[in-house]
Amino acid sequence: MTARWLPEIALPGYSYVPGRFPHPHSDPAGHRFGAGLPAAELPDPNLWRTSLHYLLGIDLFNHGFYWEAHERWESLWHAAGRRGPQATFFKALIQLAVAGVKAREGRADAVRDHARRAAELLKEIEQRETYGLQLLELEKEANAIAANPPLSTDPHAGVEIVLPILLDPH
Repeated sequence: MTARWLPEIALPGYSYVPGRFPHPHSDPAGHRFGAGLPAAELPDPNLWRTSLHYLLGIDLFNHGFYWEAHERWESLWHAAGRRGPQATFFKALIQLAVAGVKAREGRADAVRDHARRAAELLKEIEQRETYGLQLLELEKEANAIAANPPLSTDPHAGVEIVLPILLDPH
């Protein structure tokens, strides 16, 4: 398993998959019921190491918590005003995370669509590196997922890493 950026924050007990596990927020049995994080603030792309939501999203994604990663990055997408290069970057990460959720659901067409959209969004960004990630490499990985969508091997597992991507910012 890969190292964590924020090891002091415990990972959830399960990775949410709609219809299989309690909804994290609305179900009293949910792993985030009644708990929250501070509001997301948009970090400077050069100061990404200081962003709780970005780094927690990386940790969650890399460890198979795709729905939860999407939630962290969505907060940053909103903080970015949902438009512009930073918002496009976070939207691409959201699309990759949703592809992971759809893979857990066994929905190859949806995995393909979300991965393809992630690649399109990454291609739109003029910078080739942002928030410590190489976007051309990430775009290639998203396209590879779209070409050959991975699916869950154990749909009832509490956590399963299904996407062959490791987000490793430098």
